[in-house]
Amino acid sequence: MKVHPKDLVPGCLLIKDVSGRTVFPIVPKNTVIEPIHIKILNDFQVPYVEVASKLVNGQLFKTTEVDPSNTEQEHQKEEKENKDAKPGWSFYDYYVYTVKETKELFNQWEQQNQLDLVKIRNIIQPLVQIGENFADLLMEVHHYTDKQDYFYHHIVAVPVIAAFLAKKLKYNKNERLQIALAAYLSDLGMLKEDWHLYKKDGVLTDKEFERVKKHPVLSYRLIEQETYLSKDVKIAVLQHHERLDGSGYPLGIQHEKLHPFARIIAVSDMFHAMTSERVYRKKQSPFKAIEEMLNRQFGKLDMKIVRVLVNSIVFFSNGTKVRLTNSEIGEIVFIDQKHPTRPMIKMDKDHEIIHLLEHKDLYIEEVLMN
Repeated sequence: MKVHPKDLVPGCLLIKDVSGRTVFPIVPKNTVIEPIHIKILNDFQVPYVEVASKLVNGQLFKTTEVDPSNTEQEHQKEEKENKDAKPGWSFYDYYVYTVKETKELFNQWEQQNQLDLVKIRNIIQPLVQIGENFADLLMEVHHYTDKQDYFYHHIVAVPVIAAFLAKKLKYNKNERLQIALAAYLSDLGMLKEDWHLYKKDGVLTDKEFERVKKHPVLSYRLIEQETYLSKDVKIAVLQHHERLDGSGYPLGIQHEKLHPFARIIAVSDMFHAMTSERVYRKKQSPFKAIEEMLNRQFGKLDMKIVRVLVNSIVFFSNGTKVRLTNSEIGEIVFIDQKHPTRPMIKMDKDHEIIHLLEHKDLYIEEVLMN
C-alpha cells in the first residue's frame, strides 16, 4: 500500500526502496520503520512510500492510501514551471552539466569581459531546487569533485549547500535563489586576478594567501554596478569570508554587521572546501569537517547555521551501517547526544565495540544507507 510518510507509524515494513535523486536509496526496502525514518522521509519531502498492509506485530495497518497519479501530476507541474528542467535528469546529471556550463561560461568571460548573469541564474536554478530538498546530497556532492577542476566544482557545489541550509532556516524561495547566486559569484575575483593560485600544486605561501584574501573585494567590484543583482547579493559576495569575531577578511567586520546571507555562504564554503579533494590535499570525512567546524570555528561561524548542517548530516540511528576512515565497516549501537558524530560502533570484522570518542583519529567516512 502507498502512504504518505506523515501517516507512517513505528512497526510499518517498507516493501520498496525509497529512492531520491541520489545513488543510494534514502531508506532501503525491508526496513522496519522507526521514528527516525519518519523524520528523514518527511525532511526529504518524499511524496509516498510503499509498505506492507500489516505491521510487524501482525496488526492491520489502517490509514489513507495515496494516489500516485496525483503526485506525478504535481511533479510534472513543477517541471513545467522550470523552463530549464531536463525531464528524467538526476541531481548528478544537473551537477555535471552545471560544472561544464560554468567552465565554458567563465572561459568566454575571460575573453569578452562580460558576465551573463541571466544565464548563470538559469543554469544553477534547477540544480539548487533539487539539492535544497535532499539532505543526503550534502554527503555526496564532495565525491563528485575533480581535483584538477576544483575551482569550478566549488563554484557549483557551494550554492547547493547554501540553498539547502537556507531552506532549513525558513528563507523563502526568492531569498534562497539570491543566496545561491551570491555563493556562485563569490570567487569571481580569484578567477579574474589570481587564477594560477587556485591551480597551485601545494600550500600557499603567506604572500600568496594575502593576495587570495583580496578576492572578495575583487568579486564585489566585478558585480557592483550590475542592476540585475540585489544589494543583499552584493554584500554577501563581499562578506563571505568574514567571521563573527572579526578574524575574517577582507574588512574584519563582525557580529551584527555580518549579513545573514554571508553567514550561510561562509558555512557552506568551508564545509565543501574541507570535504573536497584538492591537488595538494586529500578530502576529509564530512563528520570530521563538522567536528572541526563545531570546535575550532566556535565564535567565528554562526553556530545556528552549523547546527542546521550537523542535524542534516547526522541523521543515523542505532543499527545504521557505517564505513570508517580506515575502510572498516560497523554498526552503530549507541549514540551520545552530546557527541553525535562519535557513536559506539560494533565492528563487522571482529564484533569488537569501539567508542569513537576514544579514537580521535578515526571518523565515520560514509553512512551505508543500503
